[in-house]
Amino acid sequence: MAVSSETKRRFAAATALRGLLMLIGGIYAVIWPAEALTALVLFGGVLLLIDGALGLWSLTFGGGKSGNYWFDVVANAASLILGILIILSPFLATILTVTFMSTLVGLCAIFVGAMQIWVVVKERESYARIWPVVLSGISYVLMGLLFLIFPLLSATVVVIMGGIVLIVLAISLFGWAWRLYQASKAA
Repeated sequence: MAVSSETKRRFAAATALRGLLMLIGGIYAVIWPAEALTALVLFGGVLLLIDGALGLWSLTFGGGKSGNYWFDVVANAASLILGILIILSPFLATILTVTFMSTLVGLCAIFVGAMQIWVVVKERESYARIWPVVLSGISYVLMGLLFLIFPLLSATVVVIMGGIVLIVLAISLFGWAWRLYQASKAA
């Protein structure tokens, strides 16, 4: 089935709009990373609120019964309450949520790095050179320590890096939209 030039123009416009939204989000994250982090936490709070409300509605009126009824009730109620708490206190929720998540990332990075070092030292006969893997493990451990010692700063740096990725993706979407637009003119 052939795609009309009008449909190709709509695809190009939609792709350009996606790129514009990504560009705006990326610039916002790079210029105001703390505010972007708060916005992400608030968005997560809204998702928790909606998920908890819909889950409880489903259990009550939607016939969403499972074998773990009370577990589902408690989990959905907790989701609803956590969403409300995050929305009511975004600053406190941002600090607590980001600190908790940064701590998890830090602990995971330390664990991965220590495991890399342990495995390569234990199995050193299987490796031609162990120092690249050891350096990789050390870098994981150091990154984990940074996340543990400076959780908010680490999260802010990650938001800035995410903003840069969004900007790069936006530029690529603009290129794709341009190609789609050119294809619509050729048809």
